[in-house]
Amino acid sequence: MKLDILAFGAHPDDVELGCGATIAKEISLGKKVGIVDLTRGELGTRGSADLRDIEAANSAKILGVSVRENLRFSDGFFVNDKEHQLEVIKMIRKYQPEIVLCNAVDDRHIDHPKGSRLVSDACFLSGLLKIETTIEGELQEKWRPKLVYHYIQWKNLEPDFVIDVTGFMDLKKKSVLAYTSQFYDPTSNEPETPITSKNFTDSVDYRAKDLGRLIGVDFAEGFISERYVAVENLSKLI
Repeated sequence: MKLDILAFGAHPDDVELGCGATIAKEISLGKKVGIVDLTRGELGTRGSADLRDIEAANSAKILGVSVRENLRFSDGFFVNDKEHQLEVIKMIRKYQPEIVLCNAVDDRHIDHPKGSRLVSDACFLSGLLKIETTIEGELQEKWRPKLVYHYIQWKNLEPDFVIDVTGFMDLKKKSVLAYTSQFYDPTSNEPETPITSKNFTDSVDYRAKDLGRLIGVDFAEGFISERYVAVENLSKLI
């Protein structure tokens, strides 16, 4: 299956929080989108890895992605080395995306910038002919995505560009709240974390509103690019 866009996240729910509305919009435009989670989020304070698996599957159905896989790297302890790069390369070559979306370049959680660099490096290495990978005994062809963009997570990083996601925030919020174990629940007796507060859940909406305000729309999501963002002509700008 060839995908137009492949989104990577260090943990299940990273993609939904960082670019869920953009994914929903692209799917509505006929694009094929997939998600690859690097870990199962097994170190999360609330819930369990098995529960996160179920939540991730439910969230994927809400967004309408074509496929979702989990590489089962060690949460908190995966590193950017040859072993992990090769596993990411296999996914890139398997789905041959034109665009890759990945974690924030800097963030509160150490796995986010680690995942960001790992996926970025793998995108480059995936295009090298002499790196050989196989899936189910079949030698894979080299493939390098045309574009690599990093979504924004906990920290308010300065985006290189923003996407108008007006009309797709409801789907994003539903996909986020599919992770019932992770976010605000006034009936829960489990320990509190930075993402279990009502303020954090509300921030999904108000941060997108603020980015939208800056470009004159209702909602937007921001991205950081690894190269200059090119436009065909001035009329393509909002």
